[in-house]
Amino acid sequence: MEKTYNPTSIEQALYQTWEKQGYFKPNGDTSKASYSIMIPPPNVTGSLHMGHAFQDTIMDTLIRCQRMKGKNTLWQVGTDHAGIATQMVVERKIDAEEGKTKHDYGRDAFIDKIWEWKGESGGNITQQLRRLGASVDWDRERFTMDKGFYAAVQEVFIRLYEEDLIYRGKRLVNWDPKLHTAISDLEVENKDKKGHMWHFRYPLADGVKTADGHDYIVVATTRPETMLGDTGVAVNPEDPRYQDLIGKHIMLPIVNRRIPIVGDEHADMEKGTGCVKITPAHDFNDYEVGKRHNLPMINIFTFDANIRQAAEVFTSKGEASEDYPSDLPEKYQGVERFAARKLIVAEFESLGLLEAIKDHDLTIPYGDRGGVVIEPMLTDQWYVRTAPLADVATKAVEDGEIQFVPKQYENMYFSWMRDIQDWCISRQLWWGHRIPAWYDNQGNVYVGRHEEEVRSKHALAADVELHQDEDVLDTWFSSALWTFGTLGWPEQTPELKMYHPSDVLVTGFDIIFFWVARMIMMTMHFIKDENGKPQVPFKTVYVTGLIRDENGDKMSKSKGNVLDPIDMIDGIDLESLVTKRTGNMMQPQLAAKIEKNTRKTFENGIEAYGTDALRFTLAAMASTGRDINWDMKRLEGYRNFCNKLWNASRYVLMNTEDQDCGFAPDAQLEFSLADQWIESQFELAAKNFNLHIDNFRLDMAANTLYEFIWNQFCDWYLELTKPILWKGTENQQRATRRTLITVLEKTLRLAHPVIPYITEAIWKSVKPLVAGIEGETIMLQALPQYDEANFHQKALNDIEWVKAFITSIRNLRAEYDINPGKPLSVMLKAADENDAARLVANQQVLTSLAKLEDVRILAADEETPACATALVGKSELMIPMAGLIDKAAELDRLAKEITRTQGEIKRIEGKLGNEGFVAKAPEAVVAKEREKLAGYQEALVKLEEQQTTIAAL
Repeated sequence: MEKTYNPTSIEQALYQTWEKQGYFKPNGDTSKASYSIMIPPPNVTGSLHMGHAFQDTIMDTLIRCQRMKGKNTLWQVGTDHAGIATQMVVERKIDAEEGKTKHDYGRDAFIDKIWEWKGESGGNITQQLRRLGASVDWDRERFTMDKGFYAAVQEVFIRLYEEDLIYRGKRLVNWDPKLHTAISDLEVENKDKKGHMWHFRYPLADGVKTADGHDYIVVATTRPETMLGDTGVAVNPEDPRYQDLIGKHIMLPIVNRRIPIVGDEHADMEKGTGCVKITPAHDFNDYEVGKRHNLPMINIFTFDANIRQAAEVFTSKGEASEDYPSDLPEKYQGVERFAARKLIVAEFESLGLLEAIKDHDLTIPYGDRGGVVIEPMLTDQWYVRTAPLADVATKAVEDGEIQFVPKQYENMYFSWMRDIQDWCISRQLWWGHRIPAWYDNQGNVYVGRHEEEVRSKHALAADVELHQDEDVLDTWFSSALWTFGTLGWPEQTPELKMYHPSDVLVTGFDIIFFWVARMIMMTMHFIKDENGKPQVPFKTVYVTGLIRDENGDKMSKSKGNVLDPIDMIDGIDLESLVTKRTGNMMQPQLAAKIEKNTRKTFENGIEAYGTDALRFTLAAMASTGRDINWDMKRLEGYRNFCNKLWNASRYVLMNTEDQDCGFAPDAQLEFSLADQWIESQFELAAKNFNLHIDNFRLDMAANTLYEFIWNQFCDWYLELTKPILWKGTENQQRATRRTLITVLEKTLRLAHPVIPYITEAIWKSVKPLVAGIEGETIMLQALPQYDEANFHQKALNDIEWVKAFITSIRNLRAEYDINPGKPLSVMLKAADENDAARLVANQQVLTSLAKLEDVRILAADEETPACATALVGKSELMIPMAGLIDKAAELDRLAKEITRTQGEIKRIEGKLGNEGFVAKAPEAVVAKEREKLAGYQEALVKLEEQQTTIAAL
């Protein structure tokens, strides 16, 4: 082994070997239990971020554990085609490089261009996944647009259509006016903005008056431009101000449209004026009100969100209607929506119908890709009837077939599933799974795998013209088939039988509905066992929290607080980091602020910490379901932990290489108490590690490794071996060398799932020294399990007593400022024969590690001089103080420290005695002050005891 731990020199070379040797593949042994995880497919356009690193570390740890348990493991890898994101990347590319648009290419040529980009640049995130040490089966890598997956998508669409679970209808969707497509709620980013609420007077029709004599009612709106599409006004049926107006009409200004006043609970009596304009074609709440009251829907916008030349008028069911004329005022035709807003407000004012304009806090929906305000738009889309599918999927969780970890996320799942709406699955894009539907010139629709099948199935004449639907399927539709589509379905493959259902899905709470629920619905509808019972896609859903920055803020590029996992693995200098965070920002002031914060937080850039330190940090912080505030100091601490393991391993190798380690059948071995103790500590660590992994508590599993490796193995056991290796008998030394190398080898196996690189690198040097090990990689060795035969409770108790003895000596040296290297004479007032026996049995170790001149049992009637004392269990440890310290100097030091401590106590007592401070300060601050006071009071007692002891010398 190299003298210094250098992750850069070992990690990439090791990974290439692992992948080349096929160690990540399933073992194919059908006599062994199978275990599978399907990776949430990252976008092909993406790059590894902290959320990926977090979840991939969890999955890799789980899969490595199960692989080492001998199971037939598959970690299925793949990427999502990411319809909108990928199309935008390539559109920008051809615009920047060629000054062309997708329309210059045409659909087929543009899609060829996307495949070309995918071949050149679409593998970035999979290369980064390799850097993280992910042991996925790369030979089975899938893409949601590959040929086999396309067959699965077509099959699902066609079957659902034939079962009347897919239909085409005109409904309201989130419309991106820049990208010209419907988008999902997850792709909508709601932003808080300062805006206005306009109060308009709507004249009452037919000479009707309000209770207070007005010939108008006042509606309040944040979107004046949509009034051109109003088809009603709603008031609360319980509102005494307007009850008499329900069923009456108003004359809508500007367009002179007669529209009804309806009673609906959507109108809030306490909010605004209590009167709400209803525009069913341009607001989701209004859409529902319109359906309840059979109000027509009038679409006034083009797909660019400009005012149309003529409105489209539909019934509440989405059918063409002649209830209202389609005329729109000429001066608004073709006007952009926000420009139209200004014109409409101005016209209301000129008509004397503008009551008021009030400041108002708004939440505005933006498209996360297009970056423009989303417009609710009435469009023809394809939908899945989800209610029948949701019933089965809900029951699977109710019956415990699928467990959520943490369990409280089941409530989120149930709330969505029990109030589920039909799912819009079509998108107005070119890149994606094109909808397998064809239309004739009369608008009849035919669904099939290809045009030839459609013509054959429906016996269409050759002269019947057909054209395929231009839309593609939502990427969530194809990814909903991920657990079974990746295993070869609709073919009944051996892999499908072997690895489905998968064992665990690791995901974030934000896509429980968009992905998790839809996977459950689709899988249970299409995958049945041999008895026809619906199969679940996975048995456990492990929901992770978010990785936030050190202040608890969500990481985002706009905040400039994003951390790149690769930067923490490889390191990055400050200037490069600043450029990375601010390079593409259009706002100079924001860029300057981010640069300032970056320079302050990372004065010297980011060091290279290596993959294992990053993985261990992520695992150690992985409390189930809780968000994580990232802490660079913890990353540094766990890099030190890796260093500690490396250096401890070098110590073991230096003392075992070219030495007799006692593996010969006739070897004479005399194991020490310390040897038995470390074996017992290891068994406890193995027991707890496996328990925590099984319970998805990776934080506790990592802490188990840390506690054992750092505190037990490195800090104590290696020290306890030194007296034996230096002065023990041959049989003792041989036994200790055997224990050193075997416990290290087992420890490396136990830690491997979390820190794979360093454990493999060390193991290659350790393996030749341990008898009976076969194989070339640690990842295919057995994961240690608890073995009661190696557990010795007496050894645990005795060494804990030895540790307490040594620690007490060291603490007394520090308290009384005694030179750490000065040999001491120590007496033990033994509480019982057990402690006396411990002292005798471990005298060599105690003398060596506690730096003692001599140590003896105090006789029962023996008088003792003034001593520094400490309790070790129930026994009293005593150090005669005469001659060890300068009495006068120590008394002077203690007097000063007592005075200082008394001053601190007085200061804090004064603070806590101030009623104003206690009343106004946060509870945590007051608690902290009380904690400090208790600490100083305890310290004062100790100081005064020391003062009495020293004075008596």
